[in-house]
Amino acid sequence: MIALLGLSMVTVFLYLVMSKRLSPMVSLIAVPILFAVIGGFAPDLGDMITDGIKSVAPTAAMLLFAILYFGIMIDAGLFDPIARGVVKLTRNDPLRLIMGTVALVALVSLDGDGTTTFMITVSALLPIYRRLGVSPVLMTGLACLTNAILNVVPWGGPAARAASALRLDPQELFVPMIPALAAGLVTVFALAYVLGLRERARLRTAAPALVGAGGPPAGGSDDATSFDGGSADFDVLAPDRESLRPKLYWFNAGLTIALLTALIIGVLPISVLFMIGCALALLVNYPRLEQQRDRIASHADSVVAVVAMVFAAAVFTGVLSGTGMIEQMAQYLLTALPDGLFPFFSIIVAVLSVPFTFFMSNDAFYFGVMPILAEAGAQHGIGAMEIARASLLGQPIHMLSPLVPAMYVLIGLAKVDLGDHHRFAIKWALLVCAIVITTGLGIGLINIH
Repeated sequence: MIALLGLSMVTVFLYLVMSKRLSPMVSLIAVPILFAVIGGFAPDLGDMITDGIKSVAPTAAMLLFAILYFGIMIDAGLFDPIARGVVKLTRNDPLRLIMGTVALVALVSLDGDGTTTFMITVSALLPIYRRLGVSPVLMTGLACLTNAILNVVPWGGPAARAASALRLDPQELFVPMIPALAAGLVTVFALAYVLGLRERARLRTAAPALVGAGGPPAGGSDDATSFDGGSADFDVLAPDRESLRPKLYWFNAGLTIALLTALIIGVLPISVLFMIGCALALLVNYPRLEQQRDRIASHADSVVAVVAMVFAAAVFTGVLSGTGMIEQMAQYLLTALPDGLFPFFSIIVAVLSVPFTFFMSNDAFYFGVMPILAEAGAQHGIGAMEIARASLLGQPIHMLSPLVPAMYVLIGLAKVDLGDHHRFAIKWALLVCAIVITTGLGIGLINIH
């Protein structure tokens, strides 16, 4: 019954969000509370939600100061040269812009942090998307797909969790997976090329003069929701803004490189690094109290929206974990699996990792569910390393999960609706997952036993 309750809760949540019946934040709070009460867990609801909030508090702190830090860098002009460079490379061509989006995200994603990647991508490319009339839903969808693939690097979240949960060597776990991940990345580039060709044709047909002149959009594409082409609400890269600090460009660049380097090395927790970076950026760029207040206030909307969403997601994960829904759903699947299917168990784990990593946080899946799957595999002679690799093959869809804070940073900055984002991206994410899993089977990451 608890497994059925959990499945029903996830289904109702996804329906409400994707049909736009409720906002994501309200759904993340109201739906799990309702189902916890229905399941008779009302007396423990406070403890479950509190545990969930405690688990996401470091993430919320990191997001708060990361948004402020990169917002300050955007205000000061750090990313202006990147935007100008991309404009030159794209030559006002939607195909070049969309292909460039995937390339930029792939490059920046190597730092292992989705939030940083998305903030840099949106700040550099959104003005160009608006100028050319290309829907930003294309940018957010392709950015999620690309980042999810690159996030499997050993210093990224999923591989680190999988290695920790099963006590495996992260490098040994990751290196054999490179060909499968490369196949997924090639698929995303191919997808970007096809969508770019369609956008180029659409815009030239709808308004060829505007495309050449960088005018406003003429309408939406078949695969993405159209949007308001005006750029008045996104003037953070305006060349004459008062917040620009051109004389401090190299200081800001050096500070950002040092911050990202420290983040990759792991000198301090990421939230502490961004706190320090934010304080230094404010002190040097905007030394007066009034200036600091203005900069903080200018990014208050983004901060409040994202941090509130993170704490709302804590309610969802807290109820999933506290009620035992996660474990019961996993146990039900294992119990229902006939013995004759166990020779295909690692393939089944790879396929199951697609919905599991979408519906659950990485912590919930890799620390709560995967050990159960590994134990079941071990009972049938399948090694833990194979199960761990299989569990990582479904990651191309994880960045679209409503439980991933970085996704809310992306769609929030790009002003893209969550339902529109999912309707466009999920079908392509499933295609990329299929390519990665098939390649993994072909090169022996997962096997038929």
